[in-house]
Amino acid sequence: MKVGKRPGGAHKPRFQARLYAKGIIPGEFGIGSSGLPKGDLFIILEEMGKLNFLGEFELMVMLALMRLGDDAYGVPISREIEQQSGREVALGSVYATLERLEDRGLVSSSLGRPTRERGGKAKRYFRITPSGLRKVRETRQAFVSLWRGLPELEGGHS
Repeated sequence: MKVGKRPGGAHKPRFQARLYAKGIIPGEFGIGSSGLPKGDLFIILEEMGKLNFLGEFELMVMLALMRLGDDAYGVPISREIEQQSGREVALGSVYATLERLEDRGLVSSSLGRPTRERGGKAKRYFRITPSGLRKVRETRQAFVSLWRGLPELEGGHS
């Protein structure tokens, strides 16, 4: 993987261009075969920096985790979301989200002791990190800012 400059050589704050040469041979594609010009083909992916907010379900998982306190695991997190939102939640989606949040450093996990009730398996316990708490606050502030001043949403019920 090569990390490079933006096309044209310009740098932008919080911008990183990654160039992938995905096994494509220079000159392999002609205008007639794929509609692409001849030459090297690169895919440029932009990554936004710190200003990426939590998605809806990520935020729900984080808030449920905060309500439950340290050392919560998937089943109670799922139940908390269901109780508070009235929305049915698939346990697999909770664990997939927790894994993604852990990859981003927003939650951390640890394994508990194996139990007989679980067939000798250990539970994975999750807790929010300081970075995760900051991200929840940033996301809340973004929503509050967007919400503020919309007469349709002020005063409660429609």
